[in-house]
Amino acid sequence: MPSRSCANLLDLAAGDLLDIPHTPGALPRVMTVPGVISDLDGYGSNDEDSEVSSSLRERKIIVANMLPLHAKRDTENAKWCFSLDEDSILLQLKDGFSSEIEVIYVGSLKVEVDASEQEEVAEKLLTDFNCVPTFLPHELQKRFYLGFCKQQLWPLFHYMLPVCPDHGDRFDRLLWRAYVSANKIFADKVMEIINPEDDYVWVHDYHLMVLPTFLRKQCNRVKLGFFLHSPFPSSEIYRTLPVRNEILRGLLNSDLIGFHTFDYARHFLSCCSRMLGLDYESKRGHIGVDYSGRTIFIKILPVGVHMGQLESVLNLSATSAKVKEIQEAFNGRKLILGVDDMDIFKGISLKLLAVEQLLQQHQDLQEKIVLVQIVNPARGFGKDVQEAKNETYSIAQRINDVYGSQNYQPVILIDRPVPRFEKSAYYAVAECCIVNAVRDGMNLVPYKYIVCRQGTPKLDVAVGRKTDSPKTSMLVVSEFIGCSPSLSGAIRVNPWDIDAVADALNLAITMCDSEKQLRHEKHYRYALGSEFFSLSPGFRKLSIDHIVSAYKRTNRRAIFLDYDGTVVPQVSIVKTPSPEVISVLNTLCSDPKNTVFIVSGRGKDSLSEWFSSCQSLGIAAEHGYFLRWSRNSDWETSHLGADLDWIKIVEPIMRSYTEATDGSNIEVKESALVWHHQDADPDFGSCQAKELMGHLESVLANEPAVVNRGQNIVEVKPQGVSKGLVAEKVLSTKVESGDPPDFVMCIGDDRSDEDMFESILRTVSSPPLPVAPEIFACTVGRKPSKAKYYLDDAADVVKLLQGLATASDPKPRHLAHFQVSFESTL
Repeated sequence: MPSRSCANLLDLAAGDLLDIPHTPGALPRVMTVPGVISDLDGYGSNDEDSEVSSSLRERKIIVANMLPLHAKRDTENAKWCFSLDEDSILLQLKDGFSSEIEVIYVGSLKVEVDASEQEEVAEKLLTDFNCVPTFLPHELQKRFYLGFCKQQLWPLFHYMLPVCPDHGDRFDRLLWRAYVSANKIFADKVMEIINPEDDYVWVHDYHLMVLPTFLRKQCNRVKLGFFLHSPFPSSEIYRTLPVRNEILRGLLNSDLIGFHTFDYARHFLSCCSRMLGLDYESKRGHIGVDYSGRTIFIKILPVGVHMGQLESVLNLSATSAKVKEIQEAFNGRKLILGVDDMDIFKGISLKLLAVEQLLQQHQDLQEKIVLVQIVNPARGFGKDVQEAKNETYSIAQRINDVYGSQNYQPVILIDRPVPRFEKSAYYAVAECCIVNAVRDGMNLVPYKYIVCRQGTPKLDVAVGRKTDSPKTSMLVVSEFIGCSPSLSGAIRVNPWDIDAVADALNLAITMCDSEKQLRHEKHYRYALGSEFFSLSPGFRKLSIDHIVSAYKRTNRRAIFLDYDGTVVPQVSIVKTPSPEVISVLNTLCSDPKNTVFIVSGRGKDSLSEWFSSCQSLGIAAEHGYFLRWSRNSDWETSHLGADLDWIKIVEPIMRSYTEATDGSNIEVKESALVWHHQDADPDFGSCQAKELMGHLESVLANEPAVVNRGQNIVEVKPQGVSKGLVAEKVLSTKVESGDPPDFVMCIGDDRSDEDMFESILRTVSSPPLPVAPEIFACTVGRKPSKAKYYLDDAADVVKLLQGLATASDPKPRHLAHFQVSFESTL
């Protein structure tokens, strides 16, 4: 059911604010086969009677303010030339989707195209780049983007109120009407190409927050997601916006709304509750808001970096040449790096003041450190941008005048477009990276820095560095950026506290290399784990027919199964495996073509007892710290957990939290300690878990241990031990024994299982295999994952395993009584 605000917004968009011409040559609505376009044209106000045929490929339509393209005129023939913007996060998202999925982009160009050229340009962009341009008239574009977006929404979402005319522009209803009109034009373009039955639409960022209202009005069954790239402010700030309800209702016309962090999601939910009176609750681990007879799901979707793209840039000869040039230019001086947009929220001037303080307090650092501040082009052109730029240059000049010399400048500003290879070279050389924003979303600069400091073997060779030499990095990050909580090894600072930032920089550049190495390793593992994932509203459900077909035509199969939440329901009071699970595992293990492993965080004694009747089942216990290949084989112990002295630090801390949290308890494993709070008050237990995690991360910063948060648990385990290593070992062993797998299946439900998904994809692609195996990585529950498939719950997993078992043994007697229930699921 469309929002009640639909009519008001439609009236507003239909007003005579501006004379907005229709873009010429409306694009065809459905592209059924790449390169073959149907003649369907136009769309009505509702899709209930639509007879549009389904496209042959699954499609995702990504809608954003700007297309991921560069545009310029050819100097010889004056024709427009276009190229992909490889730095665009929207373009990088495509790599998170299956290659079978067609991705179409809808958005504006960064240049103004004359009306006489728009039809030709639109055809070229659709044909060459799968892009559909929205040509906004110049005056509308100015009022929409530079006006309402940059001068009203952007400051407000970063906690800046227009308390007086000199500090922020007051609300202007003319600009609001332009915002609504622009959103309507974007919606019209989506409707020209959408197949409502099959396509997914992903709308991006604060520029298009009422677009879902127009799409829902035109196409009630549209599958629609929205992702906010900026912070969402607290209700005390947001409620000052005069059109607050219209924007909230616009977002609520989506099916799913994604935020970078829980804080931003919590602020949005608070606004919905306080301003619209809406209730929300957690449903099977997902937060749902009931609105107009629909449930809108709220998800926390932290965006990561594109590892492959970064590494390919590091491998360029231009990058290694630039690294050498930078090293020679700085001649042994320690480089501190900042990479920020030029705006008032990035804290560049505060960063410079901290460097000034550092040089003043530590005269021994003069001539020895340099801050290189790369300034990305400003995205707005208001007076605040110019003020920030003037202040930045003024402070930099003052520092260089006081502390510089003929051959030394302590602050270097690079205020020009910097190519990716050059930026990557600075990341690779910098001793420390500082992100000092006073308010920011999921800033990716820290992750890019970490990956570039890790380097690649090719870059190591090019710059004359030993490939196996220890890698180090140091981060100083503001408490007020979205990625700050995930960077446990960083030095967190309040950017307003100049003294504290100066002290942090001093600590970062004087810290011993061994500690820098430990912090770097922590961050690099996290960067690997947070690499781009698909932001699809739902993964493809793993069909039993589909996997059974692959299972039957393969002969060397590796099967990895998590335990809790995968073959046994997470909410089950009885934690032992059911007779059905034991039976189906025995059938799978009895097939000589199969190697089957249970990979769990549970202890080896429990797993040994529970699966004592499974003769040929492999078991990896405590996330792979212990491993055995069958019931009669010996347990192998990981060498990564040789030093467990950290347990003496962790246990008393966990004990104190247990005493303070009614319903919590400690599970002691041979290689790990786990704090459980499933029986505590949910809110208090979650709060205590967050506090405990931060406490443990601080005391274990120099210890070979990692702290992980799971469902109702906080676990500390040896550094390096992971389920991913189990998959690597099993698959590598099969390859080395001349038995390379041609079928790999991995099913799991939590973060630790993501290591397995990633490891499987990496391992099967690295050794020279005669035939690429069929891979089925499957997560339990619909959520962001590296897995390509999902199943709804543990019951679905057991049904799937029964389907495979039936394919191994068409009429197994011990499964006969499950045959009827299984067949009913096909």
